[in-house]
Amino acid sequence: MSETNYSASDIKVLKGLEAVRKRPSMYIGGTSERGLHHLVYEVVDNSIDEALAGHCDRILVTICSDGAVEVEDNGRGIPVDMHKDMNIPAIQVVMTVLHAGGKFDNKTYKVSGGLHGVGVSVVNALSSLLIAKVYKEGKIYRQSYECGRPITDLEIIGETTRRGTNIRFYPDKTIFETVEFSFDYLSTRLRELAFLNRGLLIELKDELSERMHSFKYDGGIVSFVEYLNENKKPLFEKPMLIAGGKDDIEFEIALQYNEGYQEKIFSFANNINTIEGGTHLSGFKSALTRAVNAYIKQENYLKNEKISPGGDDIREGIVSVVSVKLSNPQFEGQTKTKLQNSEVESVVNSHAYEKLTVFFEENPSVAKNICLKSINAARSREAARKARDLTRRKSVLESGTLPGKLADCSSRNPEETEIFLVEGDSAGGSAKQGRDRNTQAVLPLWGKMLNTEKARMDKVLNNDKIQPIILALGAGIGEDFDISRLRYNRIIIMADADVDGAHIATLLLTFFYRYMLPLVEQGHVYIAKPPLFLVRKGKQKIYVYNEKERDEAVQELGGSSGVIIQRYKGLGEMNPEQLWETTLDPERRLMVSIKVDDAIEADRMFTILMGDEVEPRRDFIQTNAKYVKNLDI
Repeated sequence: MSETNYSASDIKVLKGLEAVRKRPSMYIGGTSERGLHHLVYEVVDNSIDEALAGHCDRILVTICSDGAVEVEDNGRGIPVDMHKDMNIPAIQVVMTVLHAGGKFDNKTYKVSGGLHGVGVSVVNALSSLLIAKVYKEGKIYRQSYECGRPITDLEIIGETTRRGTNIRFYPDKTIFETVEFSFDYLSTRLRELAFLNRGLLIELKDELSERMHSFKYDGGIVSFVEYLNENKKPLFEKPMLIAGGKDDIEFEIALQYNEGYQEKIFSFANNINTIEGGTHLSGFKSALTRAVNAYIKQENYLKNEKISPGGDDIREGIVSVVSVKLSNPQFEGQTKTKLQNSEVESVVNSHAYEKLTVFFEENPSVAKNICLKSINAARSREAARKARDLTRRKSVLESGTLPGKLADCSSRNPEETEIFLVEGDSAGGSAKQGRDRNTQAVLPLWGKMLNTEKARMDKVLNNDKIQPIILALGAGIGEDFDISRLRYNRIIIMADADVDGAHIATLLLTFFYRYMLPLVEQGHVYIAKPPLFLVRKGKQKIYVYNEKERDEAVQELGGSSGVIIQRYKGLGEMNPEQLWETTLDPERRLMVSIKVDDAIEADRMFTILMGDEVEPRRDFIQTNAKYVKNLDI
């Protein structure tokens, strides 16, 4: 065996922004659509920092017709004077040097979301062209860059009475999987930022589609909670607002309960969505639990009952936004998904508990409604515990955790297996015969599926339509859900291409989203797309998915003479061979992958479609009916 020398010559040093272009995922999380849009957020965050410092009240984001995105603010403008240490203009330092910026000394920016100084320089590195313009001190400055390298000197191109910064960038097509920006994707985050920064105007426009959104919320996070609760039935009319702070820590909490059963709390630190929570969130949760239990005890609502509402019970039906701003936040990793500052927890906990106690004393009817809802949730939790224990016992006693109707696959490697949840026994029978028995399992569904949007956990666990799904997947449910125990890598919903099939798919998606969320978040859920027509002539056959494809197939087979068209009214009309060819075979089938790009909008959508309020659902259907495709009515 020959030895390979390993010496100093093997150590590669990536200079400047080369490291970013070599390993973009380390800086923006990936090169997919999500990473692409992260570029915009990095530029916008700089403008937001100007707003937090009190120097900017308007941000304009434009999706340009030539593929660029332009972000302009009316802040102070990036400095253009010479940097004394590097002997180049300060803007060039900001645009080309990692960890360079005005956010490290707490003087220029007391509060900032971009703490690592890598944001706009990373955008520059990953852009085939970036043009930076600064409106400052009566002049317009401009400098251009290619792939992070300056291609022009900083030049004065005119005079102006404006001030601010304009960044126009073209993402590098050799790096990103797609360079098409989504108006809706950007709209979500910009709306969120407008809620979090009271009175800040953020405008988004798309030059191609001519769409435009304007976001400005003088109510701040109170408006945010009202927006989140828009299609729900609130327990009390106006969200409560709790604010407080100490030293360099300031926080705001807006909350309102509704009659539903889901907990929705969104937490932010310096405008960054801390999706994994952190000390600010744990401080609020602890304060809320203490305050509600203290009031329950004070008013003797439990009397002699031997139950005690826990945190989950007390947060049933809550919609809340927790926003904290501090000068030196500590996050877990570059992705900043969890706040770690220990001092934040005690500040939020003590102040929030005090404010909640006062609010309950001043609003006894509201406090009573919250307490009684929490007590009912605790009773339901106890019933759910018994149902869960029964489910666990069943999973141990009944044929190795498997329900009777399940036709399992022979492989025990979850990475290569998939399960089809099939509408109806007839289609289920065909699927069982046509499948690959090694890797594909089939579970037929029958009867009316429970709407889990309107049911507590105990009802879900006791439902005879849902129990088989829980047992088949093997990963538990709710707080006991453990995705590492999932028996199948892909869960594929296979329903007829009609209104009833769409309803069944929506009910299943609601169940997965509410009680097995990691399945959706991690991309395990799919919807099969069976064809609507079979067009054949002699031994030639073509499966198609809409009328346009049907007509094209007829022409492809030489016109209408001798052509037979079969329209499938449902999956049950397909024999096992046809079902394999069209819907089961991994080499030929079509499927829709279910993903959650926007948790806030996903939550609102499930509430609209499956909640109690009829009017929002009617409005949604009337507005979006024209966009429905491939639905056999």
